[in-house]
Amino acid sequence: MEFMLGDPAFSAAVQHLMDLPDELERQLNAPTRAYVRDRRAMANTPMDVKELPSGPIVLAVDMPGVSLADVKVQVEEGNVLAISGERKRPSEDGADGNQQAGADGSEQQGVKYLRMERRMGKFMRRFPLPESADLDSIRAEYKDGVLTVIVDKKPPPEPKKPRVVQVTLGGEQQGE
Repeated sequence: MEFMLGDPAFSAAVQHLMDLPDELERQLNAPTRAYVRDRRAMANTPMDVKELPSGPIVLAVDMPGVSLADVKVQVEEGNVLAISGERKRPSEDGADGNQQAGADGSEQQGVKYLRMERRMGKFMRRFPLPESADLDSIRAEYKDGVLTVIVDKKPPPEPKKPRVVQVTLGGEQQGE
């Protein structure tokens, strides 16, 4: 059997061979379950970012049901603001006062969730800060389930004043 360059079977075989390294890479480096979960948590944490006319950058992150103790705001290497936390399923007091949700969100002691739309677990958002951000003056406030982070900007550098250079006459010093 002889293959020619224009033959569709030959083209398909070459394409299949070229795709093997990509498929092998996907199999060997499949994302872990934790990575996929963390990725979803990052994508599903709503955040608004705005720059005020007075200069500061304001980030507002919705965190309903998150305890202040479970919120962390930090500046990472490379001027990246990282906001993370964990939303835990609250204990639910039913008629017998004895019902609680399981860690996996399933039934425990009589509680049966009919629908779970609120995402529980860890979350994280990262936001690259501009070079002009004043990292020492970052403030954060948590109120009514919304974390507000305010990042002031450094004042612009003062314009350099021209330096006056004394001019001499042909190597002679002035005043001789």
